[in-house]
Amino acid sequence: MALKPNSADGRTRSWVQIFIVFGLCCFFYILGAWQRSGFGKGDSIALEITKHGADCNIIPSLNFETHHAGEVGNVGESEKIKSFQPCPPRYVDYTPCQDQKRAMTFPRDNMIYRERHCPREEEKLHCLVPAPKGYVTPFPWPKSRDYVPYANAPYKALTVEKAIQNWIQYEGNVFRFPGGGTQFPQGADKYIDQLAAVIPITNGTVRTALDTGCGVASWGAYLWSRNVLTMSFAPRDSHEAQVQFALERGVPAVIGVLGTIKMPYPSRAFDMAHCSRCLIPWGANDGMYLKEVDRVLRPGGYWVLAGPPINWRNNYKAWQRPKEELEEEQQKIEDVAKLLCWEKKHEKGEIAIWQKRVNDESCRGREDDSQAKFCKAEEANDVWYKKMDVCVTPYPDVSSSSEVAGGELKPFPERLFAVPPRIASGSVPGVSVETYEEDNNIWKKHVNAYKKINRLIDSGRYRNILDMNAGLGGFAAALNSPKLWVMNVMPTIAEKDSLGVIYERGLIGIYHDWCEAFSTYPRTYDLIHAHGLFSLYKDNSALMGASRCNLEDILLEMDRILRPEGAVIFRDEVDVLIKVKKITAGMRWDTKMVDHEDGPLVPEKVLVAVKQYWTVGGNTTSAQ
Repeated sequence: MALKPNSADGRTRSWVQIFIVFGLCCFFYILGAWQRSGFGKGDSIALEITKHGADCNIIPSLNFETHHAGEVGNVGESEKIKSFQPCPPRYVDYTPCQDQKRAMTFPRDNMIYRERHCPREEEKLHCLVPAPKGYVTPFPWPKSRDYVPYANAPYKALTVEKAIQNWIQYEGNVFRFPGGGTQFPQGADKYIDQLAAVIPITNGTVRTALDTGCGVASWGAYLWSRNVLTMSFAPRDSHEAQVQFALERGVPAVIGVLGTIKMPYPSRAFDMAHCSRCLIPWGANDGMYLKEVDRVLRPGGYWVLAGPPINWRNNYKAWQRPKEELEEEQQKIEDVAKLLCWEKKHEKGEIAIWQKRVNDESCRGREDDSQAKFCKAEEANDVWYKKMDVCVTPYPDVSSSSEVAGGELKPFPERLFAVPPRIASGSVPGVSVETYEEDNNIWKKHVNAYKKINRLIDSGRYRNILDMNAGLGGFAAALNSPKLWVMNVMPTIAEKDSLGVIYERGLIGIYHDWCEAFSTYPRTYDLIHAHGLFSLYKDNSALMGASRCNLEDILLEMDRILRPEGAVIFRDEVDVLIKVKKITAGMRWDTKMVDHEDGPLVPEKVLVAVKQYWTVGGNTTSAQ
């Protein structure tokens, strides 16, 4: 049992410590100024001191007992640290909830076997997933768009299978991505130019896009230069490592499929959705998949379909399919699009483009259509493991025929800090315009502090960034840069669902329960941010069930998806961070506790960590 500390003595020691640190900072600042003036020697020493002067808020040894006696005493230094061993080499690309062997035990109807099927508690791994031998840090963007080190994803199958379509080529010790695709073998840029002749891609109106069945995500990769942020997904299937290649290129992507479960995105999220020979049967199941796209498509948004069955009259022989079958397939798509009240804007060659109406004022007739079954409006964002239904998601109400249902968005980048319509309308309980703006100011302050702690942030070193508990998206907004992107995660147990707000800011994200593995490959992210995540799951432990999820499970999953020498920033209550620090001590991570930017008296602290470099069969070392 821990003894209660003497609060008066602890307070005195803390103030003495702060005074000493402050005095040393002032002394070295004056010393540095004197050295730079040319009157003294040792300029290199002064330069180094000045360079690290901003780190005076980093106290090597925090006296936690002074202000936080609570649970600190439960973590004794004498307790033995649990050391986690490397998993066997066969798990180098392990994706727990999309495991190939487990998938084959599920039905193939409607792609059920490609959906998420997570391991039972007794099947979970409690080891560290290794990097492949020879693994190296990916190239910085934009070079990473075109080149991926072979050692990081050593799979050549696509170089043969998709050789004619210019997906990927193997050249020495790297893969090269020429920017081609099944539908655009001459390059994504020219293909996007065709789309831009119809869709306002270049003026900030279209900011968020969804690519279904994305391949190696070249469409999303080339949209980046036009300031369009694309969420790409594809299943883990016979096209081995396609999503892994996308992530190694520095393009946002997740493992996913249109099967029987709703997509893990909020309603009215994307400005544009896209399918280029994605092999999704859009007209099947009474148009269920198109109706799901309609749910996540913003009023006024666009849907692009390229490839079969578009222009079947001229291509049925080349596609080696009966023209009657293709004609029926396209007619089903046209019928569903009409039911959804989409307007066809373009059809030329093998590309067709529809636009969703801005509201349903011109679609009143469909209410009398017997096929127009409407979903419950309150279930539009209830998606986690929820079955798709063959129903149409209703528009939010409007007061005029010209009003955009759900609210009109500013063009990007203005929309990044403009008040999102869901907040302006009071759709997010407990979040007002004032609290939203205050949250933005807080996160600007936090991110400035992070950049002082880790000067590699926004240097190009960290491209793929994950925010595990994104809130209103303030972290991603404050960090916004052409050098990086942030995957904003809305925990399914979060008190407020604000993922729709994040999309209205021109950012992307996904729903997820951190008691399960994330839908991605190992070594996906360069930097992970976890604000209040462990307090959230600790406080909801009664809902989760004690045996289903704990700190260790979440931390091991973070290790799986973090690149070697990647960084983590935890921001949480100090009692929670002490427990986190203890577990990470056995995970081959280097950690350091940092005070809140407002000083040591604030109970919230920051724990920064760096994953050590090690590979299959290798020792724990730092990469040179």
